[in-house]
Amino acid sequence: MPIMPSAFFGHGSPMNTIARNAYTESWRRYAGTLPVPRAILAISAHWYTPGTWIGVARRPPTIHDFNSRFPPQLFEYVYPAQTDAELVERVIELAQPVAVKRDATSWGIDHGAYSILAHLVPNADIPVVMLSIDRTRPPRDHYELGARLAPLRGEGVLIMGSGNIVHNLELSDATPGAEPYIWARRFDELVHELLAAGDHAALVDYHRLGPDARLSVPTPEHYLPLLYTIGAQRAGQAVTPIVEGLDFRSGSMLSVSIAG
Repeated sequence: MPIMPSAFFGHGSPMNTIARNAYTESWRRYAGTLPVPRAILAISAHWYTPGTWIGVARRPPTIHDFNSRFPPQLFEYVYPAQTDAELVERVIELAQPVAVKRDATSWGIDHGAYSILAHLVPNADIPVVMLSIDRTRPPRDHYELGARLAPLRGEGVLIMGSGNIVHNLELSDATPGAEPYIWARRFDELVHELLAAGDHAALVDYHRLGPDARLSVPTPEHYLPLLYTIGAQRAGQAVTPIVEGLDFRSGSMLSVSIAG
């Protein structure tokens, strides 16, 4: 069985679920390069919880976790993937001593996951298991949990983190043609350089990377999925960009893959 990638996706706007643009087309092309996974473990910025939870519903509901300004067709969108009970138990086993609790009712597949999956696996015919991000834990713990989950890559599981390297909604600007903020561009480029260099320590301690980091990551939930992705990286495995870019002046769409 080939070693599956560990990948991070900048998911951006929920509209990317139903859009065809440079980002979604890049995700589709990337899907065409992959061996077919037996299942996908998704870590989304939008399931941010006290404690670590894993979804166990046989058919996880599609969560429309965005406000009413979006069009009706987005609220009507359903991603009908099934879960994988064997993968659930394997994640719980590998995560120890982190206690992973089972969730059957409070969550499902949110837009951080399905905005990507709609293009990676449009037929929803590969099982998806959602793992939450424990908001009480420091960045190092998320990185270490990603490392514990790395064996899944050799078991046919694609580890998929979804967030945004730069995610400052308060300063976002949808004006057509508006250039990205210079601090957003600098931080996005810095993270790209650190990924290429394999400097995991700096990426984990991102809060030490100066004022650009503070503006780019005002809250941690959209950055932390990256740490699961690089935590599952092994020596000699290169980081390859899937797509780059900045939207709304303060949102990074950088997506990367770590191949076996």
